[in-house]
Amino acid sequence: MTQESKVDRDHAYGQGYELSFADKFGNWLSAVQMRRAVGSFDGKDVANFGCGFNATFERSIKDRVRSLTLVDLALAPDLKADPKVRAVEGVLPDVIDQVADKSLDIVLCVNVLEHLWEPRRALEGFRRVLRPGGLCFLNVPSWSGKVVLETLAFRMNLAPKAEMDDHKDYYDRKDLWRLVIASGFKPSNVVCRRHKFGLNTFAVCKNG
Repeated sequence: MTQESKVDRDHAYGQGYELSFADKFGNWLSAVQMRRAVGSFDGKDVANFGCGFNATFERSIKDRVRSLTLVDLALAPDLKADPKVRAVEGVLPDVIDQVADKSLDIVLCVNVLEHLWEPRRALEGFRRVLRPGGLCFLNVPSWSGKVVLETLAFRMNLAPKAEMDDHKDYYDRKDLWRLVIASGFKPSNVVCRRHKFGLNTFAVCKNG
């Protein structure tokens, strides 16, 4: 997989279906953690890799950022037409190559790494596009979260089964820390913690 990444899905998150209550609640919790970890988005060049078809969180900060780069397999037409948005449609991590070196202040990647066959390559790309001192916020489901997510999807039909079937891995703190460090971030600049009642793991990685 040195030229093009293997991909097992043909749609972006939220494309062609309504999000479940569990999805919406989880997204809200992620948004709270992102705002807490990042602080101000004002005047920043921000990107979300795997933002989802509707990029709901990014719509809430669009008027405050200097620029917004949105990346997913497909994006809503109004986002692609917005002059403040740079829309990049395609497969991760391949399309990260379309983003210039040291061009971003903040990189967001929420509930995406677990879907990728090459998560380390994606993280290496995130570090490349960040300016010195820039922040990368990552969120992934934990191994405890696997049980809950699969129960909601496979037994209770309260979450999209296709999303869970597309998972390649789950990450506790030590798993995510090792992956982030292997991609080139320095241990002194990385914080990994549990959240969402232990069902998710997040990392805040400073490029320096």
